[in-house]
Amino acid sequence: MPERDVTVGQLLLAEYQSVKDEQKARIGFRDNLLYVTLAVVAAVIAATAQAKQPAMLLALPPVCLVLGWTYLVNDEKISAIGLYVRDSLGPRLAGLAAHEEDFATFGWEAYHRSDTRRRSRKTIQTVIDLTAFCAVPLAALVVFWVNGDAGRLLLALSVVEALAVAGLASQVVWYAKAA
Repeated sequence: MPERDVTVGQLLLAEYQSVKDEQKARIGFRDNLLYVTLAVVAAVIAATAQAKQPAMLLALPPVCLVLGWTYLVNDEKISAIGLYVRDSLGPRLAGLAAHEEDFATFGWEAYHRSDTRRRSRKTIQTVIDLTAFCAVPLAALVVFWVNGDAGRLLLALSVVEALAVAGLASQVVWYAKAA
């Protein structure tokens, strides 16, 4: 069996396929996190209403924090993969393949970012992310504070949760601005 040499171009295309597969998997996982968050919120609210125990609402902030942070990290990696393809992988492959000027590889990676409504979509998505992962748990805390007859320990816990949710909210806004 003769040996086959692997070209740099083949390696770059294999790397492209690999990072795009990772990006696709991360997009699916990230998008499902919103549905999981909605299901958890509904379950906690239903259980709280049924048990008539406002302290149960204290479960929402940690769950929303974990899901929200996981969402944010995956979203950042999805964007990082796109940036890598646009700014590193694509130009290296174009340099190997092209002998004409203005040749661009993986044009969709840049083209879809030039949509005139992209900024408004990103703003709306940021509002959705803030609502799902931050406003909902903060509302649960407000309901707890208004209706709960909790001791100092649960009150202190709720304040720590509120600060953590505010920290997540700042990260959501910061990452949205960075994108």
